Amino acid sequence: MPSFNLGAPINTALLLYILYAVQRILFPPASAKAKSIPTEFKHGYSWMPKAHPPTVLFTTYTPKTLAPFNGKDGGRILLAIDGTVFDVTAGRNFYGPNGMYGNFAGRDASRGMAKQSFDEEMLTPIDQPLDKCDDLTPEEIENMKGWYDHFANKYIICGKLVENDAI
Repeated sequence: MPSFNLGAPINTALLLYILYAVQRILFPPASAKAKSIPTEFKHGYSWMPKAHPPTVLFTTYTPKTLAPFNGKDGGRILLAIDGTVFDVTAGRNFYGPNGMYGNFAGRDASRGMAKQSFDEEMLTPIDQPLDKCDDLTPEEIENMKGWYDHFANKYIICGKLVENDAI
């Protein structure tokens, strides 16, 4: 069995290096110590919002009381699908006055979403009874449920939609 021989230059060099490394770990040089206390967290964490988002109260809406929430003048944008009202203000580019789905803002979008149509005739007038969507095909109903799931996962549910005379 070979023994450790300090007479060999490579063994001596390795022993000196190991001793030097251990000494640097146990006794770090003074220049490695912090000269001052870090201040990057002094004013709080950067991920915290500057202000708390406004509180949204679950409310019962009618087609008439939902209509003002169409996003005009920078206001909130609400729309309903299958009796559930969603706050889609965060998606202003899509649901705002100039957005692709802008005609659904402040309205019941159930039929339009089910039929994948953005036409104005898909919207029930706000002074008429709610559209029961009884004539939709099973595929259209599945389509509407898909949109409902999409909205429920992405936006805040802020109310329910009832008939005009129900409140």
